Amino acid sequence: MADIEAMFHQVKVREEDSDCLRFYWWPDGNIESPPRVYKMMVHLFGAVSSPSCANTALHKMADDNSHLFNKEVVKTIKRDFYVDDCLKSVENAKKAIKLTQDLTAACKKGGFRLTKWVSNSREVLETIPKEERAKEDLKLEYDCLPVERALGTSWSVESDTIGFQINIESRPPTRRGILSIISSVYDPIGLAAPFILPARILLQDLCRRGIGWDAKIKEDDRKKWLRWLSDLPKLENVSTQRCYKPADFGEVKVREIHHFSDASEYGYGVASYIRLINEDGRIHCAFLMGKARVAPLKKITIPRLELTAATVAVRMNRMLEEELDIKNDKVYFWTDSTSVIKYCANETSRFHTFIANRINIIREGSDSKQWKYVDTKSNPADDASRGLTVDKFLQNKRWLRGPDFLWKRESEWPTQQDISRALCNKDPEVKREASVYSTVLVEQEFGVEKILLRYSSMMKLKKIVGWFLLAKKNLQDKCRKRKEGDEDTNADTSQKSCETTIPPVSLENLQRAEDAIMKYVQRKHFPDEMALLQQKKQVRRYSPLYKLDPILDKGIIRVGGRLERASVSPDSKHPIVLPKDSPVSTIILQETHKEVGHLGRNSMLAKLREKYWILRAPTAIRNLVTKCVICRKYRAKVCEQKMSDLPKDRITPEEPPFTRTGVDYFGPLEVKRGRVTEKRYGAIFTCMATRAVHLEVACSLDTDSCINAIRRFIARRGQVRSIRSDNGTNFVAADKELKESIRRWNQEKIAEMLHQQDIKWEFNPPAGSHFGGVWERHIRTIRKIIFSLLKEQPLRMSDEALRTLFCEVEAIINSRPITRLSEDPNDLEALTPNHLLMLKPKQALPPGLFQKNDNYVRRRWRQVQYLADIFWKRWMKEYLRCYKRDRSGSRSEETSTLETWC
Repeated sequence: MADIEAMFHQVKVREEDSDCLRFYWWPDGNIESPPRVYKMMVHLFGAVSSPSCANTALHKMADDNSHLFNKEVVKTIKRDFYVDDCLKSVENAKKAIKLTQDLTAACKKGGFRLTKWVSNSREVLETIPKEERAKEDLKLEYDCLPVERALGTSWSVESDTIGFQINIESRPPTRRGILSIISSVYDPIGLAAPFILPARILLQDLCRRGIGWDAKIKEDDRKKWLRWLSDLPKLENVSTQRCYKPADFGEVKVREIHHFSDASEYGYGVASYIRLINEDGRIHCAFLMGKARVAPLKKITIPRLELTAATVAVRMNRMLEEELDIKNDKVYFWTDSTSVIKYCANETSRFHTFIANRINIIREGSDSKQWKYVDTKSNPADDASRGLTVDKFLQNKRWLRGPDFLWKRESEWPTQQDISRALCNKDPEVKREASVYSTVLVEQEFGVEKILLRYSSMMKLKKIVGWFLLAKKNLQDKCRKRKEGDEDTNADTSQKSCETTIPPVSLENLQRAEDAIMKYVQRKHFPDEMALLQQKKQVRRYSPLYKLDPILDKGIIRVGGRLERASVSPDSKHPIVLPKDSPVSTIILQETHKEVGHLGRNSMLAKLREKYWILRAPTAIRNLVTKCVICRKYRAKVCEQKMSDLPKDRITPEEPPFTRTGVDYFGPLEVKRGRVTEKRYGAIFTCMATRAVHLEVACSLDTDSCINAIRRFIARRGQVRSIRSDNGTNFVAADKELKESIRRWNQEKIAEMLHQQDIKWEFNPPAGSHFGGVWERHIRTIRKIIFSLLKEQPLRMSDEALRTLFCEVEAIINSRPITRLSEDPNDLEALTPNHLLMLKPKQALPPGLFQKNDNYVRRRWRQVQYLADIFWKRWMKEYLRCYKRDRSGSRSEETSTLETWC
């Protein structure tokens, strides 16, 4: 055994990765001085990546130098190094000396130093320098070899045995303390598994009863724990030989591995042994590995636990075959459960999922012939399933040396002939075969209802019924001729009739088929009403047809009424009455629904009443529309996304109005300039916080016009900190030129007494018009009213009149209420943007009374005032009333509270 000195520090970190290992350090430990920043250039202990990177470097070193050393050295580096510890066993001291020298040289090639050598051979230790040994002051002539820790396991080098070193720390008798002491017993190969199992059973029992981690346990449990704890130091007397083969055993001819499994109501376990036979027939057995597990908290049957233990044995065999460097001749699996042997040998029955999954694992890792039966007394795994005290563990050597029959010849092993491998029919784990019986019902009579349910088209239904009626008529005519004594019934005539082609169904036949269908449906659903109407009597009051004043027309019940003199079709005057639950009614409703293009209930009802009157038709239509896939697809509710938090621009109250502004364009508006008509556009500036509005006239949509409108707005409303707009081409260009203009103003040092501030222009995402909802709502209000006003006037407006109208509209919009209106006359008046802009709430009413004739005169100012007056009246009637109605609960396009307004 050897160790690589400072293994992690021998592997460098790449320069681009070294920044991940930065740290602060005070020179000379003086924390008063500023710390310096260092970074590790090698891997350090404690990093998660260090073991993987160091092992990768070690394996890479072995591959790079594989041509300089033999295969045994390369294999040892790749298989027998556990991070920085090397553990290797060889046949004799000569091979060990050669291997230690080669390993040291190979590791030195990669910058690794092998040191702290330990060996159970003094001959090997003599070839190693003292400074490279685990104990430098060891006197090989007369000192005993030390006890070392081999991967956490106690290894007595002198006796070459593996055992335990117990150091009991004081822990309170609680769940936490019990778990701490049990976990301190490091037993990777399960050497003391039968002794540890009772403590684990006690811990599981405390967990089942819901005892807290630091709660006191009962006195009975405390006695059990103290009894087990007092036996724990005796575990140091338990040991086993490290080497599977004795020194004087000679050459091995046969190697066998035997796995024993068992289960009880407390737990289940596995014990594995290696059986060696030399050339003289001498037999030796050695302990390989053991496992003991507590039974699950959820109670399961013993056969299932036995099968689970067998699964663990198969998995342990797979692991041992990979880890052992020796080739095994045979593998045996032993169990005292006949159910497991029968399950493994089964080829016909099917099992429940729990059994089937575990049998699948067993069948993949073993063969049914490898499974043998052993009685409980000879099964060492019985100790792992029930547990042992240390005294019984030391007295009974079965766990460490294996059962007695393994030390004997194979002919003396337990016999297997008396075990039947056939499964019992009453085994609860076997799936019962379900017998399924099917009965085929053959209808001897021809059913009319079957025809009505078979077709989903009224035309197809009428055609098939028309063929039946035609065949019926032909048969009736033939019977009538026979009764009249017609002689033309010979074979030639019969052959001739067979060769006659069948004519298509005519329109008259289709009409007769439809009448027959309606008569059949009415006779089935309205038999009493049909009988009364045939007797020319009125239907009874409790009848569903009573309110329809039904009449009988050619054997068909129709709706009565007083529309006989109306100039509509006869079917519209007296529709055919049909029940709601008839298949014919369903077909008619489906076709009507398609004819009206999947419209609503009223459209379907109007189309249906042109010929048919289906009882409770609205309900049937509603059910049909609900089940219609096309209607559900196109009338589905639009997916709504939860709105995100409001931007800071809309909820900052301490800034002046229009500090944060949204801008957008609307139009065009036609104006008269001399004899030429030109287009003008409106630029709306909306304060993000106060929702005040400023309107400007833009002569065009180019960049210069946009910049001029913005400059006029800033000159009248003050400096703007940020402007938000749609992602339009004119705004994108205006942003660039506006920034250049401001930069040029600063260079020329105009207005040195004013502090120039740049304007932050933010664009909404492309195609994201909903980002501009603040100003889009105002554009809708303004455009709807102004456009309708301008279209009504006979004269075109001039530029001056348009600008005046914009100012009037701006004043009206800014006098709108932006808070909740109260119905109490003693409350304060509603807050408007004018309160913040002009510090007064009075509305900008027109300076006089104007009439409609003012719209036709040549005085532009009277025309503008008249239009502004109309704008004001419509705003008061439509917009404001809509706003007030929203306060009573109905939906409004304007927000209803200050929070949603923001």
